[in-house]
Amino acid sequence: MNINLTLFGQMISFALFVWFCMKFVWPPLIQVMRDRQKSIEEGLMKAEAAEAELEKANDAAALELDAAKKQSVELINQAQQRANQIVEDAKGQAQQEADRIVAAAQAEVEREVSQAKEELRRQVGILAVEGAEKILESSVDRSVHQNMLDKLAARL
Repeated sequence: MNINLTLFGQMISFALFVWFCMKFVWPPLIQVMRDRQKSIEEGLMKAEAAEAELEKANDAAALELDAAKKQSVELINQAQQRANQIVEDAKGQAQQEADRIVAAAQAEVEREVSQAKEELRRQVGILAVEGAEKILESSVDRSVHQNMLDKLAARL
């Protein structure tokens, strides 16, 4: 291999090419790579911050969920107590109504018994007068002897 002017020309043109690349090509490329590196680092920091914030939000959501569960259990217990109270009140009212109905029925029975006794006394009085008529074989005047019949019926 001969070292000639072509080799020197190629070396000079390569040196010029390297100088041109170092002067005009490499600085913008390196700046773009540095900018890209910064944006990637910022993205990673933002992702870490978002991950930490997500963790905090998950913790807060878990606390809120626990509080909501406790509150729902408390509300259910209160509703159950209120339902039991309503049932007890209804039972008390039903018992009062039943007592009132029984008292009214007893009063009605007593009234009917009293009416039946009065009717029985009246019929006994009539039967007594008819029996007396047959015994005496004479007519007994009811209007004349009404006072006596009333006293007889009252004793019966």
